[in-house]
Amino acid sequence: MTGSPTIFSLAQRIFHWVMAAMILAMLFIGIGMVSTVEPRYVTLVSIHKPLGILILALVPIRLLLRLIKGTPPLPSDLPPLMRFAAKASHLALYALMLATPLVGWAMLSAGGYPITIAGFYLPAIAPHDDGLQSVFHIGHVGLALLFFATILAHFAAALFHSLVRRDGVFQAMWPSGSSR
Repeated sequence: MTGSPTIFSLAQRIFHWVMAAMILAMLFIGIGMVSTVEPRYVTLVSIHKPLGILILALVPIRLLLRLIKGTPPLPSDLPPLMRFAAKASHLALYALMLATPLVGWAMLSAGGYPITIAGFYLPAIAPHDDGLQSVFHIGHVGLALLFFATILAHFAAALFHSLVRRDGVFQAMWPSGSSR
């Protein structure tokens, strides 16, 4: 494919690694929140909510970058099932980057808990309803667990491409743009 990049653009690589760190932090903060009743719970919540909104705000920018800059082609010898898995897992990751914080926001809205960022209140996106809050809570936890599993699969695939296939797929997203 002439004209296709061989590595992701610098902006794409920066967004990938910064958002990866943010998302992993978000998942582990969420685990910490649900596993404690200590005073640190309030601190964890005060980090979790705005971080989720920030991730939600960055996803459209990341998608736009992907549309504008494109992606390096997958290796021509990649089996069809692996090619499908690569495309499906990226679609799932983007969907989860959007759905998980949106469902969290809806859960807080339904519970009557405001989200404030830098002193500004975000509008509620669901009506105040305790039953609805419970549904959104189950959905948010389920999506977070699915997100974590998808990230583990993504990480395993990255290691497979880097250490077993050595086909340049991992290096295309590595911060330096090469394996050296």
